[in-house]
Amino acid sequence: MTGYRRVLLKLSGEVFGGGNLGVDPDVVQGVAKEIASVVEAGTQIAVVIGGGNFFRGAELQQRGMDRARADYMGMLGIVMNCLALQDFLEKLDIDTRVQTAITMGQVAEPYIPRRAIRHMEKGRVVIFGAGMGMPYFSTDTVAVQRALESKCDVVLVAKSGVDGVYSADPHLDPTATKYDELTYAQAIAEGLRIMDQTAFALCGENKLPMVVFGMEPEGNILRVVKGEKIGTLVSAG
Repeated sequence: MTGYRRVLLKLSGEVFGGGNLGVDPDVVQGVAKEIASVVEAGTQIAVVIGGGNFFRGAELQQRGMDRARADYMGMLGIVMNCLALQDFLEKLDIDTRVQTAITMGQVAEPYIPRRAIRHMEKGRVVIFGAGMGMPYFSTDTVAVQRALESKCDVVLVAKSGVDGVYSADPHLDPTATKYDELTYAQAIAEGLRIMDQTAFALCGENKLPMVVFGMEPEGNILRVVKGEKIGTLVSAG
């Protein structure tokens, strides 16, 4: 069984809210324990979190708000998630750094790729906050860009309520089949909505593999990091 040396974990903001608005401390504590187990196993890890438990720029735009301003609000929501995760990781004695794309010196370091790599080499968890620092970019795209720039081996996309990539929505279509492996070209040809198209294209062009897997049961993040075949592996083929 082969494992990964350095990984980028992408988490959705909705997970942090436990399905509600705001942060559910019990959920964040559970996620922190899983990340801690990865660090203790000797794998370097960085994290990108969404902000959907606070704000979604596209949805606020539909309600009449300026899209750019709505996206900036979303980026600030992401930082709140980052600080919550940092707090629970440090309670577990895991050294953590938050780096943000929007400067906010009192709570986080600025995003500096080489410094992020150095932190990971020292066994620290790096949490990337505030999205890309620019509107119109999803956290899917941020996750891939940060993984490429910090030289991660793989992007791990942790999902809640689904355990991989299916031919259709398994909640709506009982005949949907799960893929164990996929190529980026195949996923695009079949119109599978795994991540937004920009993120997907970036992964494909740079031959960065992605594993899409379920957060449940507990311990899945460590299993994927160790190289167990769970979820769906998407690669350049």
